Amino acid sequence: MLRRLYDWTISLAQSPHALWALAIVSFVESSFFPIPPDVLMIPMIIARPSRAFVIAGVATLASVAGALLGYYIGSALMQSVGLPILEFYGKDGRFEEMAVVFNTYGAWAVVVAGVTFLPFKVITIASGATGLSLPVFIASSIFARALRFFLVAALLWKFGEPIRDFIERRLGFMFVLFCLLLIGGFALIGLM
Repeated sequence: MLRRLYDWTISLAQSPHALWALAIVSFVESSFFPIPPDVLMIPMIIARPSRAFVIAGVATLASVAGALLGYYIGSALMQSVGLPILEFYGKDGRFEEMAVVFNTYGAWAVVVAGVTFLPFKVITIASGATGLSLPVFIASSIFARALRFFLVAALLWKFGEPIRDFIERRLGFMFVLFCLLLIGGFALIGLM
């Protein structure tokens, strides 16, 4: 089953709709969706390394646009939309603590969450809810998401074939590792 899912993702990565799918996933992941765009971006770059930086650019632009939606949810729709999302991620009870942190370290929180596997959407919503400066938020989001996606793209572009061979030979291990990183990111945000 895992092999079929991997093969399907690779075939999607080669389809004419791949960039649109990546843009949608990147957009919604920054505001409410739990699955990071790396799930689609990595196979896309492995399938077409010559487009690595175009793929990273699409992921970055769509992710920052989605982050603006997350910011808007936090600033204008906190009660109706933001709190249910934060409840889903277990952050509703600690919002006051998050607000204090954001008043002091908001830009750094955006950068750390934007680069790591921490749930970026929690940070985007909190940024809007706590009134983090919009220009600071946008600059931090662009920096963090570009750093993350272009670094992944550069590594896959440079070492693509050996990485592809490694992933394909150890698909089960790579899937478990990815899931552990994803769960670890959610667990870490739970500790904050």
